Amino acid sequence: MNKYLTQTNARNASSSVVNANRTRVLASLRRGAARVSRVALAGGFACAALAALPAHAAPADTMIKAVKFDDVNEVNKQLSHGMDPNLTDDQGIPLLVLAAREKSDKVAAALVANPKTNIEITDKADENAMMMASLNGDINIVQLLIAKDAEVNKKGWAPLHYAAANGHDDVVKLLLDHSAYVDAGSPNGTTPLMMAARGGHVSTVKLLLDNGADLNVKNQIGMNALDFAKQYKEPDVVEGLTARMQQTQQK
Repeated sequence: MNKYLTQTNARNASSSVVNANRTRVLASLRRGAARVSRVALAGGFACAALAALPAHAAPADTMIKAVKFDDVNEVNKQLSHGMDPNLTDDQGIPLLVLAAREKSDKVAAALVANPKTNIEITDKADENAMMMASLNGDINIVQLLIAKDAEVNKKGWAPLHYAAANGHDDVVKLLLDHSAYVDAGSPNGTTPLMMAARGGHVSTVKLLLDNGADLNVKNQIGMNALDFAKQYKEPDVVEGLTARMQQTQQK
């Protein structure tokens, strides 16, 4: 009887050990499975996130940065890989306009030379590369664009307005030499002469007048170049325009 009990107790003890071991193993397996599931789930999320990224986001960002820093080697590399030369940045500025704005002359030359580039392309403000280059006084880009038959007399605000606004006489002369309309009217009737007068650019005012700019033209609110000079308190321009008006009246 005692022997039977002893054997029974031994078997029960052994069974308890086995059950305990089985419980630990199952718990370990469940923990392992949970870890695998979490890893797989995380991997799934990572794959989904990667799949959601735009296919050309990185090359486009690289291209835009290269344009800003006049990195012509990178630009040529991207173009050779099929990058669109008419790509725009996140503000809607085309690469060529961006190059002109940033004075990236080497990049501008590469873009202008690309047959796929639209040299008349504009940004959201309807400004093109020649306008930006004229505003900056970047005669090299203006010359490049003129050599490619870019439109000098853009409707609305024209490159001549922009060059005159900042007093870039060399660009003004270049544009006039290529048949820019000296009295080009903006959408509100403002002329390059008015812009030069507003900015106090005496030499630019004289250059425009010597090339036939009309002193008497008025914009939509009835202001002429002299009125602009007076309103923006440019005494030297006021004096010059007044003298020129008197000379005109005496003829």
